[in-house]
Amino acid sequence: MKKTLIVLAVVATSSAAFAQSNVVLYGVADAAITKRSDESARLSSSSGLNNGTSRWGVRGTEDLGGGLTAGFNYEAGLNLETGATGQSGGSFFSRAAQVSLGGGWGSVAFGRGKSASGQALPAWELTGDANYAVAVKQFGYAGETSSRNSAQLSYTTPSISGFSASLATVLKGNRGTAATATEVAVAAEDAKYDLNVVYKGGPLSAAVSYNAVENGGAKGVQMGAKYDFGTFQLASSYTDSEQAGGAVNSKGFTLGGGIKLGATSLVLDVARDTEAKDTDVLVEAKYALSKRTVAYALYLRDGQGKNLDDANNVGVGIRHNF
Repeated sequence: MKKTLIVLAVVATSSAAFAQSNVVLYGVADAAITKRSDESARLSSSSGLNNGTSRWGVRGTEDLGGGLTAGFNYEAGLNLETGATGQSGGSFFSRAAQVSLGGGWGSVAFGRGKSASGQALPAWELTGDANYAVAVKQFGYAGETSSRNSAQLSYTTPSISGFSASLATVLKGNRGTAATATEVAVAAEDAKYDLNVVYKGGPLSAAVSYNAVENGGAKGVQMGAKYDFGTFQLASSYTDSEQAGGAVNSKGFTLGGGIKLGATSLVLDVARDTEAKDTDVLVEAKYALSKRTVAYALYLRDGQGKNLDDANNVGVGIRHNF
């Protein structure tokens, strides 16, 4: 009941704000029939075998004059199996809860949102930001298991000749958090830093990202590039990351290609962790039913190395953006 009242309050507030600012309601509805090794087939939503996490959100901007704008973004994950919220972190607006200020100099944002490493990966990943992307399955986001940070302060530059950069931090006082489904418990004294440089120009897009936690905490670097030849795309990346104290080192590469044939697109992507001697393979097929709706099918082989045995995963689903 409490969550329902919160949603109604947000909608009512957004309606009143239309007169004074640009407010947009948006979201994704994604559902698939999935099958994992040694498990029965099931309907899945917001899982690792869905193209995306189902969600809804509101965002808006207000012109303050003099080239300055204020903005906000609230985004909640949604499970279509049960209607439950709290995907991507456990809290109601776990995907985004930010206020921002922007201008010709770039923009600053305060609150929970995409990390700099999380923002960089879709620039070169062949499946975009798909939940089943092999780069994420194998290496995460420059070693990070989550693509989001809570209590994040970030600055993003304007695009200059195709180049842009983001720098973000989580202050020491905000780092004393308990473990969640996607984030491990961390000590309060360890501040976190995250940055990226992204290039998008013509057929080439590339990005490099780096994140680290103070006092010998986890750190990682990830870089990748994608080139679009027209009907064919080729992409590759490299990741080197380690957990606190260097206890677990993850290092390796991805290599893949994609082809577009009208409304149909096909992707073959391979991720190899050379430290764990683990290879993941993804085959994806998508068919665009419209500009906002796509049907997809996938096969994901989660290789032996980090797991005791090879695991085969398949899924067939539909995604609608609104």
